Amino acid sequence: MSSMKVRFAPSPTGPFHIGGARSALFNWLLARKEKGTFVLRIEDTDLARSTRESEENIKASLQWLGMNWDEGIDVGGDNGPYRQTERLDLYKEVTQRLLDEGKAYECYCTPEELDAVRQEQMDRGETPKYNGHCQHLDEETKAKYIAEGRKPTIRLRVPLNKTYAFDDMVRGHVSFESNGVGDFVIVKSDGIPVYNFAVVMDDHMMDITHVIRAEEHLSNTPRQMAIYEALGWEVPKFGHISLILGKDYKKMSKRHGATSVEQYKQLGYLPEALVNFLALLGWAPEGEEEFFTQDELIQAFSMDRVAKNPAVFDIDKLNHINFHYMKNLSDEELFHLCLPHLKEVGLAPDSLNQADFDRLTLFCTTFRDHISYGAQIKEYVDIFDYNKIRFDYNLLNSTLDYELDEILKMDSTSIVLDSFSDELYKLSTITPESVKGAIKSVVKSTGFKGKLVFMPIRIVLTGTMHGPDLNNIITLLGKEECLYRISCYKQWQESTQLSQNTKDVLYLSINKNN
Repeated sequence: MSSMKVRFAPSPTGPFHIGGARSALFNWLLARKEKGTFVLRIEDTDLARSTRESEENIKASLQWLGMNWDEGIDVGGDNGPYRQTERLDLYKEVTQRLLDEGKAYECYCTPEELDAVRQEQMDRGETPKYNGHCQHLDEETKAKYIAEGRKPTIRLRVPLNKTYAFDDMVRGHVSFESNGVGDFVIVKSDGIPVYNFAVVMDDHMMDITHVIRAEEHLSNTPRQMAIYEALGWEVPKFGHISLILGKDYKKMSKRHGATSVEQYKQLGYLPEALVNFLALLGWAPEGEEEFFTQDELIQAFSMDRVAKNPAVFDIDKLNHINFHYMKNLSDEELFHLCLPHLKEVGLAPDSLNQADFDRLTLFCTTFRDHISYGAQIKEYVDIFDYNKIRFDYNLLNSTLDYELDEILKMDSTSIVLDSFSDELYKLSTITPESVKGAIKSVVKSTGFKGKLVFMPIRIVLTGTMHGPDLNNIITLLGKEECLYRISCYKQWQESTQLSQNTKDVLYLSINKNN
């Protein structure tokens, strides 16, 4: 196994964000490409916000996306524990070492005192930083502060006039000046290390060689490098990937739609499609190919093709990719992907018999080419709701409405519908095959073909001129429903006393209960 070792270290403070999934994916792909080790650890030192529920959501989402980890939470390894709150004793040892070596010190400044100093610095036009008040406290002053009930934080001594520079895997050469950093807190007054301190200790103790994370952590890097230097530890290789933006080029948030992996799973997206899409958010393959299997992504991925510029989350692109993968689903797999959404709208009972399964599977496969993800199947259930199918004969200015009206006015329409009704009556069972035979009989008995046969039937039954396989639609509606809708059309047709201005009371909107 390669000596490369990467990690994904999320904070379990909410649903697993799509941006976190992209960071995890880049780490995972690099580890698999280089035959390295992928570590999952949990950074849960934000005690107020961290929950085990969020941790489980992160793990379940990673597993659903196919990103298994080699070391870490649940899996184990030689460098555990892998939850930060279970590593506090390890952190205390390192903290004490820094105190003993004079590289860190106790700070008794109150938040109010720190705020006042910060404001004075800003008023003078200076960059706010700690003024070093507690750098060299004598024991008498410390005792006084302790007597006042002050609980100290621990600050790292940051050397002056030092440049912290590194070659970022994405951004190239980056440097920061230590004078703009100041002595910063590494342990809070409750004894819990801050992020920058804990992450350095964890990465070193777990032998992490490469750190790939979001660019918002770039400003943390000089602080972390100062800690590495104070402890005499080797600094890992950093790579800061760009933020994910919405189409409005603002940071992705709830206003842009779903933001968590769980939401996309619930909407009926496929994990392989989401992985394919996330890989292309900020990474560009060498060729023009946009569809990659997991193995193909591993072989093609490299950090030198990760872009500096922000990645734009394009939901249309995700839908395009997901549609591609959905084409490979079997009819049964497609049904199970759509089933939760069919239940949501009351089309599928909680307990399915074979007839329910067959009918709903046919429904899903009928609209297979019209949906990009599972939840979209809900957009087509109105076909079963007779009162939601409408025509408006006052709106004949569009080509579609004009054509529809012209078809209904043809002399052949009534002949075709009468013949089709007769053929439906004859059917003992209704299947796509038996419907196909019935329509062939209509063609034979009427002498009409193509559009003159199919269009009137489709329009009267569905309210539209276009749609999926008509044989399937008729089967889904059932014999009685089809005959009823044709009957309603005839009622409208016979109501010749209606004026043109009142024909927007449509034949298909006649209430079944009337």
